[in-house]
Amino acid sequence: MQRIEHRACFGGWQDVYEHASATLGCTMRFAIYLPPQAADGPVPVLYWLSGLTCTEQNFITKAGAQRYAAEHGIAIVCPDTSPRGDDVADAAGYDLGMGAGFYVNATQAPWSVHYRMYDYVVEELPALVAANFPVTEARAISGHSMGGHGALVIALRNPGRYRSVSAFAPIVAPSQVPWGQKAFAAYLGDDRAAWQAYDATALVASASERLPLLVDQGDADEFLAAQLRPELLREACAVHGHPLVLRMQPGHDHSYYFIASFIGEHVAHHAAAMHAVA
Repeated sequence: MQRIEHRACFGGWQDVYEHASATLGCTMRFAIYLPPQAADGPVPVLYWLSGLTCTEQNFITKAGAQRYAAEHGIAIVCPDTSPRGDDVADAAGYDLGMGAGFYVNATQAPWSVHYRMYDYVVEELPALVAANFPVTEARAISGHSMGGHGALVIALRNPGRYRSVSAFAPIVAPSQVPWGQKAFAAYLGDDRAAWQAYDATALVASASERLPLLVDQGDADEFLAAQLRPELLREACAVHGHPLVLRMQPGHDHSYYFIASFIGEHVAHHAAAMHAVA
């Protein structure tokens, strides 16, 4: 593992590391913000999953989250959104291939060789972070758009692993919208039953842990009606009794201006859950 960026920020450090990923079979980058409290001992860690076309850079340069992480004494880890490299499969367009891993374990060629972002986020990256940085076992997870989908799915599929989960403008029902249908058909094949393991609206039906879901969605989001469909998550949670706070934010679109407007509230939400005595 090699540190390739090291910047002072709100009394802590915003770093970026590069490492060889055994899970993905390529070199990966991730960003980690360590608050000033980490100098005195381990701190809880929030994992942030970014959306289509993003890398580890978008969140750390646009969201303004470091200020709040320093205030609450938590680390933030931001992985890239897909495997990368000359030998990694890719496709034309922004919504499949590099930059569009969808946080699944692909089963179909040629994607199955490298595209195992679910295992990377759930297993390999947290193990690497725990072994090399001053973090506690208290974890939370959040994300935006495709990353919001990933955060919800990973939290629902791993009871007890995360203290809290939230999402900004998540793709809540990828099996029912064009972005998800295109990605799932390529990565997982045509058997739609296999898609349900990565669909938050399907997973709430069988979730063994009723971890509350916090979702913020802009009502001026250009992808709201066709790709995001938050009403489907609201309906599924109502039917299955899963706790959900869905906040429609007037005037906000899909951009990082939206994320920056509410990231302080999300960091506070996660910090309260992670600092609470288990």
